[in-house]
Amino acid sequence: MTENVQRNREAEVNLLAAAREAQWSATTFMGPNTMKLVSPAKVNLLLAIGECRADGYHDADTIMHALALHDTLYLRCEEVSADELAKRVAEGASRPDMAVGGPSGNLVMTIDLADRTGQDLAVPAEDNLAFKAADQLARAVGRDVAEIIQVRIEKHIPAQAGLGGGSSNAAAVLVGLAKAWDLAADDERIVEVAQSLGADVAFFLQGGCARLSGVGGTFEAALAPSNRAVVLVKPDAGVSTAEAYRRFDESPIAPDAAILSHDAAATEAADVRLLNNLAPAAEEILPELAAVRAWLAERTAPSAVLLSGSGSATFALVDTFAKASALATEATSRGWWARPTTLCALRAAMVPGK
Repeated sequence: MTENVQRNREAEVNLLAAAREAQWSATTFMGPNTMKLVSPAKVNLLLAIGECRADGYHDADTIMHALALHDTLYLRCEEVSADELAKRVAEGASRPDMAVGGPSGNLVMTIDLADRTGQDLAVPAEDNLAFKAADQLARAVGRDVAEIIQVRIEKHIPAQAGLGGGSSNAAAVLVGLAKAWDLAADDERIVEVAQSLGADVAFFLQGGCARLSGVGGTFEAALAPSNRAVVLVKPDAGVSTAEAYRRFDESPIAPDAAILSHDAAATEAADVRLLNNLAPAAEEILPELAAVRAWLAERTAPSAVLLSGSGSATFALVDTFAKASALATEATSRGWWARPTTLCALRAAMVPGK
């Protein structure tokens, strides 16, 4: 095949994909009874990491706050015959968008990942937390019927940003499957699965603003959420959470005791003083983070700027959405990904009437 023919075919595929996206609708492409769910991002207003324990985990005190920035998920479940399931598995054996799970290999999930971040995200279905959530919940409740689960994730939350996008998607899948499988919203097995997948997943079941402890997944208290404007700024590169913790363990930095004490007594998000003692480790891995932090601090205030989680998104709290929008525009002109948004009370949830 000549290079020109290859390019023409690639262009044709891209045009067809663009046309499909322009015409996409849940009813047309997924069928009736498709659920629509919202999957918010988050920032850590507080992240206080302790030294590594004997079991390899770290104690962590954190205060997370949901953002209006969110992914949108569509989910549809269909019970099928064993023969039909086997046929689908055979047809999709080499498809990266399909994964098989459940207590007896009885669950097939396809994930249509529609990137809106500009990062060209591509995650095999079997590695996606959304699939892992469905697989583990099916095992936890002993669901052994042959079932096909279609999921479409419209991604607005960038990956490797410390904004919890993948965890939020997993929480949204748990919410949707609880509805589809007639589980009570407060079924303890849902919470247990969420906690096993990570502290962020458990947080997104509640949303709003919450303080957590332990290894980050023990709920301590809900705080009154804020609606303050936020600007998010992220360089192209991401930061591996595992690498950030390894670098932290090489030179642990104790969190400021006065800030910890202050934040432990806070009852409103507006009262929280920002702190992240994992940030220096992340900045060592990706020095550009220090440049982003300094740039935002010059335009706002150092006390209003913080890296979220292990990064690589840094956020700044500002007084107006117009200010957040102006900063996002300026940051984008410098080659960084940036979005204006607000703190909010969102959680992973079904969209009413969908």
